This record gives sequence, C-alpha cells and structure tokens, in this order.
Amino acid sequence: MTRESLIKLFERDLDRVKQEISAYKNEDDLWRLEGDILNTPANLCMHIAGNLQHFFGAVLSGSDYKRDRDFEFNGTGLTRQELLDDIETAKKVVSYTLNALSDDDLEKEFPLQPFGHPMTTGFFIIHLYSHVSWHLGHINYHRRILKL
Repeated sequence: MTRESLIKLFERDLDRVKQEISAYKNEDDLWRLEGDILNTPANLCMHIAGNLQHFFGAVLSGSDYKRDRDFEFNGTGLTRQELLDDIETAKKVVSYTLNALSDDDLEKEFPLQPFGHPMTTGFFIIHLYSHVSWHLGHINYHRRILKL
C-alpha cells in the first residue's frame, strides 16, 4: 500500500461523488427519499464529507473540525454547491493528511477505536476508503431509481 495510491483512489471516488451529485437535474431530488432508501443523496454526501473531515482532519491532522453526525443524516437545506464544496474540502483534507503521514505512521495504532478494538492507521484508512465507495454506490443507485 502506498500513500500515493490511496490519494489517487480517494480523489477518484470523491470526484465521482461530485459527478453523481451534479448529475441530478432537479436539486430538490437530492433530498428525496425513494423506495426502501433510508438516506437522501444530500445526507450521504454530507456524511461522506463529515466523516473524512473528522477522521483525517480532526483526528489525524489535528484540525479544529467539529463533526455533527446527527446533522449529516438528518439535516437539510444545503444547496448542491455547498454539498460539492464540502466534498472538495474533504478531498483536500484527505490529500493533505495522507501526504503528511509517513509509511511508519500508517503502521502505528489509530488514535481512536471506532470498532471497539485497536487497529493500525493504515487499516482504518482503507476502511474509510471503502466507506466512501459504499455510499457512492448508494447515491448512484438512488439517481438511477429516479431515472436521472
């Protein structure tokens, strides 16, 4: 695993999130629930951005980012541009943090235990990447259900 590869993968999929959000013709559809889908694309976008800014920014880089996970899933009212800007900010935070970490840092224990047990920073970063991809798929599926 190389930090450069991780940066490329995160950037690729965060750009795909932006493409999916941009593909909605009607901005109101970003806030629409459909079928068995439990989270709107806008809320998933907020969650992706908040999750990355929290773990990469606040936890690994010591930024002053304050996460509001409840708002990520229940908040409303952001414009498409605000959602896209949040993803772009998260992308920059991820890239900055990964560039600042050494290979040795990736082998160190992650400062938190989100799963209730210790793990390496590298392991958790791979989890964070898969988490982005997971929700990217949800957004894509929602858009296709609406036939947009």
